[in-house]
Amino acid sequence: MADTAVAYAPGTVVSADGTTIGYRRLGDGPGLVLVSGGYLAAEHYMELAQALSGTFTVYVLDRRGRGRSGPPGEKYCMARECEDLGALLAETGTRLVFGHSSGGLIALQAALTTPGISRIAVFEPALSMYGAFDLSWIPRFEREMDRDDIAAAMVTFVKGVKAERLSAALPRWLLKPALSWYFRSQRDVHGPGEKSVPDLIPLQRYDVRLFAEMAGSEGFAGLRAQALLMDGVRTPPPLHRAVEALQATLPHAVRVTMDGVGHEAPLNGRGAPERVAAELRTFFTGGS
Repeated sequence: MADTAVAYAPGTVVSADGTTIGYRRLGDGPGLVLVSGGYLAAEHYMELAQALSGTFTVYVLDRRGRGRSGPPGEKYCMARECEDLGALLAETGTRLVFGHSSGGLIALQAALTTPGISRIAVFEPALSMYGAFDLSWIPRFEREMDRDDIAAAMVTFVKGVKAERLSAALPRWLLKPALSWYFRSQRDVHGPGEKSVPDLIPLQRYDVRLFAEMAGSEGFAGLRAQALLMDGVRTPPPLHRAVEALQATLPHAVRVTMDGVGHEAPLNGRGAPERVAAELRTFFTGGS
């Protein structure tokens, strides 16, 4: 999934708590920040960034624990993620933000507290409020992470959120060894200065903590930025329910449901980053 062939300029900013936050910059034009989902890092969104770079100066944020960024820290929470994004926005003067999955959740929350964000686009944000997801699986996930049983924890995660149809349908006894084999096969697959997928997977724990923290949130009715809500036809029902709930909260938002793709649409190799980029160009340049 990593794409180190795309040329970019590295940079860093310092967040409110003193943590260094890295990013990749490419292109020319109005600033646009991309915020990754799950355990994914900047390198997994470089095809999308490249597709946007003819229209925008694209800043691909490396969230904590990724790339040049510092560790999550003992006081990790949604506020830290919003401060990190805010530091990059302040440094670059950027007013446009795109977030994928949990990155979409971060982008939405940041837009509530950052008046400078004028437009926000999210692809299947991981909304734990609105009752879109059952979170009863989190204690088991945490226990498996505590045992460093990463494959078991990820089985619990994908079955808990039901974000992938095939994974949710397969029995645990079959899915766990398949994931273990995949993680082993990816151990040495990464570019210079990047982490492999197995080394990034433990960061999923921090995203799950965001889900738990935000489950009691009142949602985003106070959002003032113009919004684009995106999802894919192939995405399982929980994510569709989340987008539908957000659309009901933001009745003036633009909704785009893309044929032939699922949750991985913005990613290198696995999705349709060029198609996602086309929708983002239309929205962020004021065409919607």
